Amino acid sequence: MIKVAAAGDIHAGGAGDKRFAAVFADAAREADLVLLAGDLTRHGEPRELDALLDAARGIEVPVSAVLGNHDWHGNRCDELTAQLSDGGVRVLDKSSAVFDVDGTSVGVAGVKGFVGGFPDSALPDFGEPSLRRVYAETTAEVEGLDRALAEIASCSVRIALMHYAPTSATLEGEPPGIWAFLGSDRLAGPIAEHRPDIVLHGHGHMGVFRGAIGDVPVYNVAQPVIGKDFEIFELGN
Repeated sequence: MIKVAAAGDIHAGGAGDKRFAAVFADAAREADLVLLAGDLTRHGEPRELDALLDAARGIEVPVSAVLGNHDWHGNRCDELTAQLSDGGVRVLDKSSAVFDVDGTSVGVAGVKGFVGGFPDSALPDFGEPSLRRVYAETTAEVEGLDRALAEIASCSVRIALMHYAPTSATLEGEPPGIWAFLGSDRLAGPIAEHRPDIVLHGHGHMGVFRGAIGDVPVYNVAQPVIGKDFEIFELGN
């Protein structure tokens, strides 16, 4: 049995930073792998990562992450990614990683995801060039997720990690008028095709914890939703 500790929307760079060392140490005692579902920072400034990276360096289990919209706010994602990588945090951006956990291969396919909405409120590939660029960015995320899931197809445990929601099932509780900005059901296509063991996302602060895409469980691990530092998942036989 593989144990994964997951959380999103930790928003480093604020008053809660002083807790990170203890929080990450507790997660490492319980889990074989730590996953962060985006919005690692408040404003996307590299200095906001200092306490998080100190905490990540203090544990021995692997830490992997995707970036979120807050991380992109400062348009310094290359710097953030380099800083995270130097600190031992594997950043996934339309890519995958495979971890060996006591002889069990655990594959993680990671994307940021993007906006676009869900049935009855979905952005089409039509109209002004600016709107079509938004559609195209979501297309790139969908295609990246498809490739990354294909790359981990042979792993014993397969996890899809993203920031934006791939289903409205975990957004219940959020105002329906903003669902189009919280994710896109276009991300559900690769998930339904490749059927990973679990999907983890953040971003939906007022949403619900559990949903599904077909028979694939989807969990919203945004910290305001889980109400704790990390959620622990047990995967495998």
